[in-house]
Amino acid sequence: MERVDVAVVGGGPAGTAAGWTAAEHGADALVLERGVPRADREGLGPDSTDAAGMLDYWVDIMDFDPAEIPQEVVLTTLEGAEFLGPQETVTIRDTGMSASYPDFGFAFHRARFDDWLREEAEAAGASYRIGDSVTGVETDLRGGPTHRLSVSGGEDVEADALVLADGPQRTVTTGALDQFLPADDGLANYLSPPEANHIAYQEHRRVPEELFEPHLLKFWWGLMPGHTAYPWIFPNDDGVARIGLTMPIGLDVAEFDRSEWALLREDDAAIPNGDEYVRRLIAREYPDYDIEDFPLVADRGKRDGTETYPISSTRPIESPEGANVAVVGGAMGATSAFHEGGDHVAVRTGKIAGELAASGDLAGYNDRWQAAVGEEIARNVAMADVVRGFRPADWDHMFATVDRMLDRGRYSHWRVVRSGLTGLRMVLRYKLAKRRLTGGGFVQLRADQYGV
Repeated sequence: MERVDVAVVGGGPAGTAAGWTAAEHGADALVLERGVPRADREGLGPDSTDAAGMLDYWVDIMDFDPAEIPQEVVLTTLEGAEFLGPQETVTIRDTGMSASYPDFGFAFHRARFDDWLREEAEAAGASYRIGDSVTGVETDLRGGPTHRLSVSGGEDVEADALVLADGPQRTVTTGALDQFLPADDGLANYLSPPEANHIAYQEHRRVPEELFEPHLLKFWWGLMPGHTAYPWIFPNDDGVARIGLTMPIGLDVAEFDRSEWALLREDDAAIPNGDEYVRRLIAREYPDYDIEDFPLVADRGKRDGTETYPISSTRPIESPEGANVAVVGGAMGATSAFHEGGDHVAVRTGKIAGELAASGDLAGYNDRWQAAVGEEIARNVAMADVVRGFRPADWDHMFATVDRMLDRGRYSHWRVVRSGLTGLRMVLRYKLAKRRLTGGGFVQLRADQYGV
């Protein structure tokens, strides 16, 4: 059996950041990643796909200097984002947040980003074992906690500290945490993937030159049912864009008026698949073009230019620090459908966990991650609460109101006042929703609920 100080389950951004930071702080750290093939990567790597966009202040949340990010990771810099309702549109040119990154943000190559993190972790001294799956975790709480990881196809591992970073599927996290929870109140009550996650789908397509907007993100709201369901276009390099969507799992089309939603059809017997939604979006937005005018780029993405992946869309959980266990990134529910996966939150929680794990004691992890990313999580949870139940007309109303609040795409307090009672009510509703989440009110499973 292999013996290490810190074992990390999952080699995506959260897990690799944890291994990197633990090794930097002198620990013997091992990252275990089962590995999946991708068309845009040589060999196996983490299955941690998303739309791969980064806003300016997210770089600071990750605790990176912008100069640290390799140029080959960045596909294009971004100058703004356009939000489109059924009728109304609003464009923002500023995130409104203090940031060290000089532009609005950037779109990046996800596999290169993951591989860069791995290279840095290995350079710091972490071991990265790929191709072996962790099949279970047994924790012994006698004395100092120790964790035994069963590994399929490889040597089992024993560690003093355990970092769970297996993403929103939580194939290992669920069993590992259920050891510390009552039999009738397991992790599935909080983070069952079908209920706690969204599904996302995207296609890498070459966009006609006259339509390609290389520095502008596009998001459509109110075209498809689900209050956190929306299509998008993320520009990449060389005229290629990611065209995709996020939506809740298990929606019943019978619960919606098909005539009200632009991307539904009267004869839909079920919610359309992701590829059908993409085709309908292109047909609606570019009626003078055919889908063949947007050819798939087969050597990008996960397979044949397409990708399907889960995204956490819920409230996060705290970790059982007393057992010397930290849950990070998507595994803890700390990412969001509004983030398109939340790499920034994943990296930062991983870094915090790695630093503390290297010290031999994960006490304080819950306070640390909430201090670092709690404000970001509260913003997204509050926004989801505000728009819950929105219908297409509500999105148009919101975008028209927000547009009156902006001065050339940038937030203006004076324009908020001039937007009238509607704008003031909208701001107040959001602030009240966010205030209810202060002090970690967004957490749905607290550390004192674990039996450690």
